[in-house]
Formats: sequence, C-alpha cells, structure tokens
Amino acid sequence: MEMKRDIVIVGTGVSGLFAALNLPKDKDILMITKSDVKSSDSFLAQGGICVLRNEEDYDSYFEDTMRAGHYQNRKESVDIMIRSSREIINDLVGYGVEFEKAGKNFAYTREGAHSKPRIMYHADITGKEITSKLLAQVRKLENVTIAEYTTMTDVLVENGKCVGIEAENELEREIQIYADYTILASGGIGGRYKNSTNFPHLTGDAIDISRKHGIKLQHLDYVQIHPTTLYSKKPGRRFLISESVRGEGAVLYNKNKERFVNELLPRDVVTKEICKQMKKDGTDHVWLSMEHIDRETILNHFPNIYQYCREEGYDVTKECIPVVPAQHYFMGGIWVDSDSKTSMEQLFAVGETSCNGVHGANRLASNSLLESLVFSKRAANKIKGFYIEKEDKTKRQEGQTDEQNYHGIAG
Repeated sequence: MEMKRDIVIVGTGVSGLFAALNLPKDKDILMITKSDVKSSDSFLAQGGICVLRNEEDYDSYFEDTMRAGHYQNRKESVDIMIRSSREIINDLVGYGVEFEKAGKNFAYTREGAHSKPRIMYHADITGKEITSKLLAQVRKLENVTIAEYTTMTDVLVENGKCVGIEAENELEREIQIYADYTILASGGIGGRYKNSTNFPHLTGDAIDISRKHGIKLQHLDYVQIHPTTLYSKKPGRRFLISESVRGEGAVLYNKNKERFVNELLPRDVVTKEICKQMKKDGTDHVWLSMEHIDRETILNHFPNIYQYCREEGYDVTKECIPVVPAQHYFMGGIWVDSDSKTSMEQLFAVGETSCNGVHGANRLASNSLLESLVFSKRAANKIKGFYIEKEDKTKRQEGQTDEQNYHGIAG
C-alpha cells in the first residue's frame, strides 16, 4: 500500500504535536504513533517546564544546565533553548495550557541542580496538561491526520534523501508513505530496560533505522537514571516520584532513617549515592520522606503522586515510601543541527530521539519539555522556509519563461 503526504511525523508526544501546530496549514500532514495517541512519555512528565524568568537569570540558568550536563552540552543549543523559553510559554498559554499561579503571577518551583526556582508547573501532571492541550489543538486541524497503532519500520531513501517512511499498521499491513519531509519524534529507549519510567513500546526504533542508513548518531551512552521511582516487585513501568518533591523539601533516608545525601544535587549524583547506600545497607531500596512538606502542599502540588501511593498502600503525609533508581531519559540519539536537521536531507528529528546537545551527559530537571518544544518549532519553521524557497524559485522560473515567451512573440 502506498500513499503520498507533504509531511509525515513519527510520534504524537509534545515534540511531534508542536511541530504539526507550527507547520504550514496548507500542507497535508500524517502523524503516526506506535500505540494509542496518549501513550507517550510526554503525558507522564510530572515536574514542570523551565523558563528564563528574566535577563538576570540567564547566566545562572545557563550554568545550571551546563553543570548538570558535565559541560558536555552544545553551548549554542543551550543558548537557543533558554532564549526561546518565554516565547514557548506564551505559545502554550495561547493554546490553553494552565500553569499554577501565586495570586495573579505564575508560580515557580525548584528541582535538583537548579540554583533558583524557575520551573512552571500544573500540579504534578504538567506533561499531561501540556500534551493534552496540544493534542486537542492538533485534532482541530483539517490538514492533519493521526494514525494510531502504526509502527515505522524503515525510512524511504532515494538519491541519499529521505522521501518518507515504511510502516506497519495494527492489521499488519505494510505501508509506504512518501513525503517531502519526515520528522522523527518517536521518543526514548526505556522499553529496552527492565526498570524504566518509560512506556515499554518506546524501544528506540528510529535509532536502529538511522544506524542502518548511516545517519549520524551521537552520545548513545548518555542515558539518565532517575534517582526516585516508587519501589515495586511488580513487573512493568516504574512510577516516577517527581524531583519537585525533593525540591519542596522531601529527604532521603537509609534503612535506619538517617539522611545520607543532599537531595538537590544533579540526578546522576543522587542516583550514585542511592546505589552506594543500598549496597552498604544490603537493601533494594531507600526511603523518601515528605515529613518536611505540609499536608496542604502535598495534596495540592502532588495530588497524582499522593493518590498513586495511597493505591499502593502508602500515605505519604504520614509515612516514608520506598524508592529506587530506574532508567528515565535518553540524552543521546540522532544527531541534529540547531534546526533539528539530521545528516540526511529532508529528514528531521526532535524530542528525546534526537541529540541537539542541550542536555550534555545528564539532563537538568524540567528541561526536557522545553527542549522538545523549542527545537520542534525550529524544525517546523525550517521546513516552512524550504517550502517558501521552492515556491519563490518556481515563481522566478515561471517569470523567466513568461519573459522568454514574450520576447519570442515580440521577435
């Protein structure tokens, strides 16, 4: 089965959705997703989204991002992300996204490795709030079609250029989708791990396909382990206990209920300390206590975490909960430039499957949603520019032809 579209987007998380919203409305766009449309990690993001609060915050925000990333970050990308952050927040608010407020102003929280509060949030379901609102906006677009339970199996290549993708739908029918431009927004690699906060169907398909075609990859060893997920012996995805909890005052204890680490250090540092403590104690988890957070804050800021833990038999307002590190985020991926272009012409990559260098070797908390949105919008704008260039070139050629015809007739 063959079909032709102007643009095909692989993935329906925030990066894919935001790209669709910023692409030309006169282009026929097909979005595919491996599972149902809501089973993307974007829906799972709890903590929030970073923003540059004012110009005085720039140096601090830049340094926090670089330090968390062990200074392996691409400085140009970090600068672009930070400078674009307020524009992105304005876009989101325009699409109906609601963020917590303190009076008439936005409220800001702090997470690990941040030197000051600069994270906007919606309770502890910020990802769900943003992604669901963007999805609702995309569904209003007449030029966008979403195909669920459709898996990319390869990219189509002609003369070294990407001309679309091959896919397989839930009926196991093979489809060749030809397109002017392809955007890979297919998420991370958590499905390859036994313990991960990711959905299990996110297995890095785009990475394998890129390797097959010699598309440039970068930093495949940059994998982030989140220090605090709810410990469970049940199989399946691990429930994340947001870093915002520690940002609001939660502390980590060993088996004797003694504090053993500064909870606001970068994620990789906290993870190492937890693993060291578990080995020392001979346990398979440590304890997280919210005793220093008042009950009202827990219920209002972390209602989802509170409810989930209650369902698992823990009342976080009264007792410690067992936590353990688990795979969380992929900082490496398909190499892209500052406009999210890959090393193959007409192929773009955005979100967690791409590597634009923003995060370095370890992502700073709450930079993921922002990075995905900033660079998916840049991809859309670059594609928009290509179409404008093509149209201008066609007009010039038509003008030259008309002039030649005129002179021919006049002659």
